[in-house]
Amino acid sequence: MLRLTSGQWSVSADKELPVLYRSDHFIVVDKRFDLKVNSDDPTDTVTVATLLRHQYPDLVDSNAFHGFRFVHRLDYATSGCLCIALTKKGARWGHKAFANRYVTKHYLALIRGHLSSDKGQVIDVDVAIGKDSSETDCHRMCSSDNAVCREPRDARTTIVLLQHGFYGEEPVSKVLLIPHTGRTHQLRVHCCHLGHCIVGDYMYSRRTDTAPFRMMLHALRLIIPMKRETVSVISCDPFVPEIDNLWKPLTTFTTVDDFLGNSENSLTNLIGNLSTLPSVSI
Repeated sequence: MLRLTSGQWSVSADKELPVLYRSDHFIVVDKRFDLKVNSDDPTDTVTVATLLRHQYPDLVDSNAFHGFRFVHRLDYATSGCLCIALTKKGARWGHKAFANRYVTKHYLALIRGHLSSDKGQVIDVDVAIGKDSSETDCHRMCSSDNAVCREPRDARTTIVLLQHGFYGEEPVSKVLLIPHTGRTHQLRVHCCHLGHCIVGDYMYSRRTDTAPFRMMLHALRLIIPMKRETVSVISCDPFVPEIDNLWKPLTTFTTVDDFLGNSENSLTNLIGNLSTLPSVSI
């Protein structure tokens, strides 16, 4: 459990990963921020893989890299829903689902500045992303309108304005981010493209946003549809004053539930028709 009080963080001694979902084929955990998924560095003794190994030694697969089959990844600084396959069949389906864009992912973020609501609360960012050739010491990406962008690939994100408020003394906006593609650092780059970097994003603020205790990006919801099993999980929203009293919302434009409750944004439409999915025996 993590809780912020007057700018100070306390972390309980319990390092177990909260489990959001478990079946014969999958387990979904609520990853903490500033935690690697796995690592080849022997000095990285605390990762999702090592915590799972300690927490569920019976689930370790000696034939899998790092003992587990990660269906997807989250950045070191990103928290939230992370899916691990417990079987080869589950891993095969999970990877195929991500590759074919069957998966629905929703993220929450706090971004710098007050995102304009003049054009409504929903913004569709359809801007390709490629490697930033000006950076040689990190895996920084950039939008295709940047002169240093190399090998851009299509990328699209829906950004939903939820709230305006302040983080400490600085104006920020709370947004729902729905990626339709899965490019490296896509959400971070698209927010920066709009001129509103994610709060605490050290890399994309050009190493200037160092005051926040974390990067404010959280994987809220994950839906992997399949004919015999639909992995559908939602984690707790960490960007609420009850958890972080530096965040002070002032104006609410919509909520995640209200936005997704609209017919055109319903989970049925987001998941799609299960009958159109390929048959996978699991």
